[in-house]
Amino acid sequence: MAVRRWLRATRGALGFLTRLPVRHRDGDWDAFRSTPAAFPLVGLVAGTLAAVPLLAVDVLTPPVVAFGYLLAVYAVTGIHHLDGVADLGDALVVHGDADRRREVLKDTTTGVGAILAVAITISGLALGGLGLAALPALTAVTVAIGTEVGSKLGMATMACFGRAPYEGMGQQFTEASTPGDWLVPAALVLSAAALAWPQPVAPAVVGGIAGVCLPWYWATRHLGGINGDIFGAANELGRIAGLHAGVIAWTLL
Repeated sequence: MAVRRWLRATRGALGFLTRLPVRHRDGDWDAFRSTPAAFPLVGLVAGTLAAVPLLAVDVLTPPVVAFGYLLAVYAVTGIHHLDGVADLGDALVVHGDADRRREVLKDTTTGVGAILAVAITISGLALGGLGLAALPALTAVTVAIGTEVGSKLGMATMACFGRAPYEGMGQQFTEASTPGDWLVPAALVLSAAALAWPQPVAPAVVGGIAGVCLPWYWATRHLGGINGDIFGAANELGRIAGLHAGVIAWTLL
């Protein structure tokens, strides 16, 4: 029974967090949203696939490798999380109270804040990929994987400890998860990252989690909690923070 639930949760997570061709079955979504450990597991799969272009760091020029990595990330994970970045960007620049910011998050109109936020996000990812392209191939791959796992663990952390201000995608995760659900995946991920030393996996993982905490903190203060857009934005910002943390850590070693 437990194995079947894990399979359902993993299928649901792959279907929601990636563009991989996974066949959806009844119960997958419910299993996923109540199994936060599926987040970092999918991060491991997605990070590994997206890191494939980094194996060419000794063959191709750094800009080409970085561009290949950028394309691979969005080919594997899709661009729907960028919609959360766009909505967050508009909410950041609007004047008004929490209710006004929530209205902007729901508005389908793309404003200047959205354009700027998406541009900064893609630039940050591209520059992170350029930093990876300057590292040895094995190091670049491990940092990319650690980053994806860390950002997904950050999303699991939001699901377990966050609160949603109203009904929606965010509430479906926060109501189905408990702080106790976070302990096992966090312990496994952080232990594995520490054991990977001297590869800078741990800084990439911690950076990914820290990047997720930024929009979470802002949303808690200015929106009263997290919603689906914040989850999407957190995924993107966590990835960028993790990449740069891993590259900086390797440079300082």
